Amino acid sequence: MPIYEFLCPECNVIYSFLSRTANPDSTPVCPKCGSTGLKRVPSRFGIGSSTAERADAAGGGGGPDIDDPRVERELMRFASELEGMDENDPRQMARAIRKMAEISGEPITPTMDEMIRRLEAGEDPELVEEDLGDAIEEEMGEVGGPGEGAPGYDDGLYPM
Repeated sequence: MPIYEFLCPECNVIYSFLSRTANPDSTPVCPKCGSTGLKRVPSRFGIGSSTAERADAAGGGGGPDIDDPRVERELMRFASELEGMDENDPRQMARAIRKMAEISGEPITPTMDEMIRRLEAGEDPELVEEDLGDAIEEEMGEVGGPGEGAPGYDDGLYPM
């Protein structure tokens, strides 16, 4: 069963939720303050959880296997692709971002999707970052809500 992480902007804390399905239809409620405004954020263990989800979908079951040689090969292949990337080419940057999301199994947030589309169109990465950087950080939980600084992490595991 997959574990998803959500940021509560009210508490400025990221909570982990256990889902009975790979693609939950609902957003959980904050286990501490009861807020319904939680936002999904990339998991700290995205690669492991996506590997587990693929194994479950294929009927393999079992938990995350970060040591799986297939995952290691995929990451090494991606690292090799990054070495040859022209960092001044926005289209190559967009492909790399999409590939990272695919490997990690993390969703692409709406603002991140807009950024990728603009890079694919050839826009200057610095201008795109200037326009969207704060919104991307907020969506990904890197900027706290009412609290200051980066969000904290709750060690609990809650049902979704």
